[in-house]
Amino acid sequence: MSQDRGGVDLDKSLGYLLKETSSALRAAMEEVLRPLGMTVTHYSCLELLAQRPGLSNSELARGAFVTRQSMNVLLQALERDGYVTRPAAAPVGKALPTRLTPRGRRSLEKASAAVRAVEVRMLSGLTAAEQADAFRILRSMARSLRDGA
Repeated sequence: MSQDRGGVDLDKSLGYLLKETSSALRAAMEEVLRPLGMTVTHYSCLELLAQRPGLSNSELARGAFVTRQSMNVLLQALERDGYVTRPAAAPVGKALPTRLTPRGRRSLEKASAAVRAVEVRMLSGLTAAEQADAFRILRSMARSLRDGA
């Protein structure tokens, strides 16, 4: 006799499956980034800066899904190691716009190729139409959760 305790059936929970998929994706990305001396957050920061040069610490933190404090620690390390530059003083307000250095760009090229290979592997069981549907559906879910808050 089964007890109905009103909980979520994990075998039928889309949210649980999304979390499981997210965890598997992160683990696969960490595995290919580790030999390059990077974490997923490190990679995400560099990728964001390549696509949107001049982002502030707060903008990078939001884009990489980490706290401002965590991003600040990472940016200090990236700056010390020559991957990014930030001005000594904010040109306007308090935000220090961050930019990739040539070393940061070279490092990002290798990391992007490794991450693309993980994504290709993740999508290998889907047709192009299924991939497009998945993208559309996931965007819709994210939008619904953000808009319904």
